[in-house]
Amino acid sequence: MGLEYNDYNTYLKTKYGCKVYRIGIDAGFSCPNRDRVKGAGGCIYCNKEGSRAPYANPNEGVSEQLATRINYLKEKRDAKKFIAYFQAFTNTYAPPAKLKNIYDAVLPFEEIVGISIGTRPDAIDEEKLKVISSYKNDYEVWIEYGLQSIHDKTLKALKRGHDFNAFLTALKMTKRFDIPVSVHVILGLQNETKEDMLETARKLSDLRINGVKIHLLHILRGSTLERLYMEGKVKILEQDEYVELVCDFLEHIDKSIIVQRLTGEGTRQNHIAPAWALDKIGTITKIEATLKKRGTRQGCRCG
Repeated sequence: MGLEYNDYNTYLKTKYGCKVYRIGIDAGFSCPNRDRVKGAGGCIYCNKEGSRAPYANPNEGVSEQLATRINYLKEKRDAKKFIAYFQAFTNTYAPPAKLKNIYDAVLPFEEIVGISIGTRPDAIDEEKLKVISSYKNDYEVWIEYGLQSIHDKTLKALKRGHDFNAFLTALKMTKRFDIPVSVHVILGLQNETKEDMLETARKLSDLRINGVKIHLLHILRGSTLERLYMEGKVKILEQDEYVELVCDFLEHIDKSIIVQRLTGEGTRQNHIAPAWALDKIGTITKIEATLKKRGTRQGCRCG
């Protein structure tokens, strides 16, 4: 029996005939927001690791990171195909020529079938999109935009350093290059109501994005949010609250949108709260069980 949502793993397995493993890469990028080019000094939920995968070694080059992880997954999981995920920080924060040199590190690996590039909507332009688009003939290429919320009041509170209109501009530009777009959102952000979050779901659905990654608000060691949490200024969702919100969110996004993530957490050494977030499989299982119990599925409340 299938899932009640458009699951990314199922999409990849159907397309490529086997499980496809994503390899998170730290390519040595920084972030315009963290570098204060945008004046914000970094988003309040981010720490010095910039969402780096726990196995990614920033002291290794991209080729070395790919080779190490591919060999590990082949040995431990009998893996056959992979996606190179440029994950840590802002992976378009460099001149186009440098970006091409970095992305070209995937070329020698015949097992890699896709390239996914995580970035910010205010760190993209047409020249960079031309570079990214040049890989489309040989790879499944995605751009992942960190947005978190469509509400400018929220983006300001998060010190994102851009507004919703910056995302709309980036999305329109990216669509001209026919590059699939995945959008990151965070549920449980301070001062957002359930209706605010569902408005984000409906708007993204109207914009016809291709994929979504849903995260919970969690506290990372070394982030500004950690200090606010310790001062009692941040409320974190309980697991059941988050599960219900995710199900509500899924019901309000179009059934064609590929759900690439249902929850997120930091590495164990950097994760402060909530403790339940470290049980990722348990949370996903509860989301799937709740949808079944409701008798609903992704997109059932659209339009």
